[in-house]
Amino acid sequence: MEKPTSSMEDDSNIDLEDRDPNRLNRHIQVFWEEVIGEPEGVRSPECAWRLSRHCFRLSKGCCYVLLTVLIAPLLALCLGLTFACLAFEHVWCIVPCLRVWRITCSSFRNFWTVLVQSVVLPFTEALGYFFHNVRVFSQKPPDAQERKDDIHIV
Repeated sequence: MEKPTSSMEDDSNIDLEDRDPNRLNRHIQVFWEEVIGEPEGVRSPECAWRLSRHCFRLSKGCCYVLLTVLIAPLLALCLGLTFACLAFEHVWCIVPCLRVWRITCSSFRNFWTVLVQSVVLPFTEALGYFFHNVRVFSQKPPDAQERKDDIHIV
């Protein structure tokens, strides 16, 4: 049997431009214009605005690069181990146990279905025929003003 190839795991076809093709991090807004905005009425001097924007971009870029170079490989190793353990757990433990449970419970389900259809269903249908002409009316007596509604069954 031929091994299926996954374009997601193949390093030779990695897209270095679009690094979030599934849009996992759309909620993260990190551009200056998405984080800082001065409304009308409060304005900093233009030189302070430009310097602040430049400091923001430079510090964000340098800090991100430093963190990704130092911490990202270790974190990627931990995440790889975590997802490998998770995949192992699902493939070798959870799915087979669920399959055993489903096979074991199928005979009980068949027994329960037969019991319900042969005993409970006729009984509830008979009760339905017995009570199908019952009508319930709710009205307030003319002399009582603060009493709850009386229920009359006819």
